[in-house]
Amino acid sequence: MLERSAWSWLCAFFLLCAGVSAWAQPSAAEVTQMQVERTEEGVLLSATVRFELPHAVEDALAKGIPMFFVAEASIYRDRWYWYDKRVTTATRHMRLSYQPLTRRWRLQVSSGPVGQSGLALGQSFDTREEALAAVQRLSRWRIAEPGEIDPASEHNVDFRFRLDVSQLPRPFQIGAVGQSEWNIIAIRNQRLPQDVAR
Repeated sequence: MLERSAWSWLCAFFLLCAGVSAWAQPSAAEVTQMQVERTEEGVLLSATVRFELPHAVEDALAKGIPMFFVAEASIYRDRWYWYDKRVTTATRHMRLSYQPLTRRWRLQVSSGPVGQSGLALGQSFDTREEALAAVQRLSRWRIAEPGEIDPASEHNVDFRFRLDVSQLPRPFQIGAVGQSEWNIIAIRNQRLPQDVAR
């Protein structure tokens, strides 16, 4: 009887662990394409991130609650004697919203949190698919100025894309904490090509 009880407790423990693991895992998102190039304009990054909007996020958007996405790229210079040195970081903030009255989607893009920086590029879309495609695709985004990267050194680029729940209204922030539906994140690392002039 004691053995059966021990097995029951052990099985319950493993089921609980599996449940917690599934609960904490982020929604499936991945960087399907990424290209980094050195040009006369600086270092340019192009990337495509693939993900589906979870039901909770879609529901909030349909009710007029905007969603905030952040793309961040950091360039690190190799150092054999210590940790790699971060040379520069670029950030792109995106605010995706739906206007139920006009049934149109709006995307605002800025280098700082939208609404705080004062400068944001805006674009409107007829469908959710078009708006989401614009969020998921970054084209020739300048992540470093020409003089910031030492042409004689080796560098890596860390790219990170995520849904930023910290910018949501307070009730949604509280509800989103620990919920896997609200945890959209994709990460990729790539070597920066050598300067073609070398």
